[in-house]
Amino acid sequence: MRSTRRRVLGAGIAATALAAFAAGTPAAVAGGHGKGHGHWPGWGHGRTQAVQILSFNDYHGHLEATDDPLDEEQDPSQTPAGGAEHLATALAELREEAPKGRSLTVAAGDLIGGSTFLSGLFHDEPSVETLDAMGLDVSSVGNHEFDEGTDELLRMQKGGCHPDDGCYFEDDPYGGADFQWLAANVVKKSNGRTLLPGTSVKKVGGMKIGFIGMTLEATPTLVDPAGVSSVEFKDEVETANRQARALKRRGVNSIVVLLHEGGYQAGTYDQCEGISGPITTIAETMTADVDAIITGHTHQPYVCSIPDPKGNPRLVTSAASYGQVVTDTTLVIDRRTGDVDRKRSTARNVLVDREKYPADAEQTRIIDKWDTIAGPLAAQVVGTNAEPILGDSGTCRCEETPMGDLVADAILWGTQAPENGGAQISFMNIGGVREELPLEPKYDEGTGEITYAEAYDIAPFGNLLVSMDLTGEQIRTVLEQQYQPVPERGSRPMLALGVSEGFAYEWDAASHTVVDGSMTLDGEPMSMDATYRVSTLNFLANGGDLFTGFSAGTNVLGGAEDLANLVDYFKAHPGVTAPEDRVAGL
Repeated sequence: MRSTRRRVLGAGIAATALAAFAAGTPAAVAGGHGKGHGHWPGWGHGRTQAVQILSFNDYHGHLEATDDPLDEEQDPSQTPAGGAEHLATALAELREEAPKGRSLTVAAGDLIGGSTFLSGLFHDEPSVETLDAMGLDVSSVGNHEFDEGTDELLRMQKGGCHPDDGCYFEDDPYGGADFQWLAANVVKKSNGRTLLPGTSVKKVGGMKIGFIGMTLEATPTLVDPAGVSSVEFKDEVETANRQARALKRRGVNSIVVLLHEGGYQAGTYDQCEGISGPITTIAETMTADVDAIITGHTHQPYVCSIPDPKGNPRLVTSAASYGQVVTDTTLVIDRRTGDVDRKRSTARNVLVDREKYPADAEQTRIIDKWDTIAGPLAAQVVGTNAEPILGDSGTCRCEETPMGDLVADAILWGTQAPENGGAQISFMNIGGVREELPLEPKYDEGTGEITYAEAYDIAPFGNLLVSMDLTGEQIRTVLEQQYQPVPERGSRPMLALGVSEGFAYEWDAASHTVVDGSMTLDGEPMSMDATYRVSTLNFLANGGDLFTGFSAGTNVLGGAEDLANLVDYFKAHPGVTAPEDRVAGL
């Protein structure tokens, strides 16, 4: 089936919702457009005081206010939301509601990487600048923080000009992030120490709050393995349990986990209807010493309560993606013990309504600063499309899509000449296709025009094209690696591949296998023993997304950078249209 929606809720959503809280416990405050917390218990009276935690996740460098609204299921009002200018205003106004100014702002990873043109073109230095200006205090790393490898992540934290591009502003070199990224489960192979600090303790109103930051254990399957070869990614629950014990020994009794892994739910952005996915098992088994879990990765919004191993309610939240939602959590802390009173702690998801939260002047200044040097390149028209071409990484990534196939066609076009690889078949991971091609303008171009910025938004990762020899049987192995059960791939067991024109096969959805004899090339049956030239991205060739079958390839030849190839493809193919289905049953 073709995917035409901006986002889907994902497969396997449970049929029934978990209870919001244990008996006698107040439900999480609903209503993202609500104002004020004056009616909430525990605002610093008597034995308790409250601390506000504002959180978001999966920012992905979405500086400009150009994203579509959330899905209709998540936001029936279809309110335009997000953009750095409006997110900053929302955070500032929400902080005004904090009790006596006791407020922290945190994030759950993927702040950088997979970014839009304006940030990604400059290796996400613009993203960090906007986040610093918003007053972000601490964040976990996510898988996309590792898109350019561990050395680049350390540069993003500590500062310094890019090793290849240099300084974008000679009189204002990149100074690093003011906030701290946490990586408790990312351990250097050389000495067993974490790549970045694993925890951060913040003191607010005399109360200590400890944060443990982690990415999902499956991160090395989601990035180029070569970029993370020096580190290991440890189990999330085991890491959190160990770090929580260490924090308790330091006298920190209020503990929050920032985890870049999540789940799926079927309700609106401020609900928890049928929560499912890896986060449910993680939350049910993570030590009861952790008082709240702030999550991300699945780009889903939810405010849930999932019982901890002792059966006590515990808040588990997520704030969608791209700065479109902020989670406003109130932790009520016992002054004597420093423990969180979970029964009196609450959370709500707040929609970053662009009308309600007008543009922040400082964020506008930052965006304009970077747009000044990006604008001329961004506006170049590099091609045209005659109809909408849909189905990007915002889908469930579990099915063939027109955009996935179109990018595969572009890879084949760039590698089919003998001197460029002699490819006959090309593959593209749907998760790497970061944008669609609608007909309506995204920037200031004409209808159906494709700008350089749009091409960048589709392919922002800087991958290289790679060609290799694979037998028919080895190609079948690669295709059957589209499905790998949880927990190997975390929350996305099915990751589809876009396929190039001329190649076709049939997928058995029940057994997750290729139907015998169904693989064809240019209409002719393929031999399992014959050798074919296959091209893809170096991300997949190196085993990314757990497509390790590509490692069997021989006579490997490198090629052009994927964005440059895509731009050239658009220039050579004016009026591109949506490819027809090439895979039956997927």
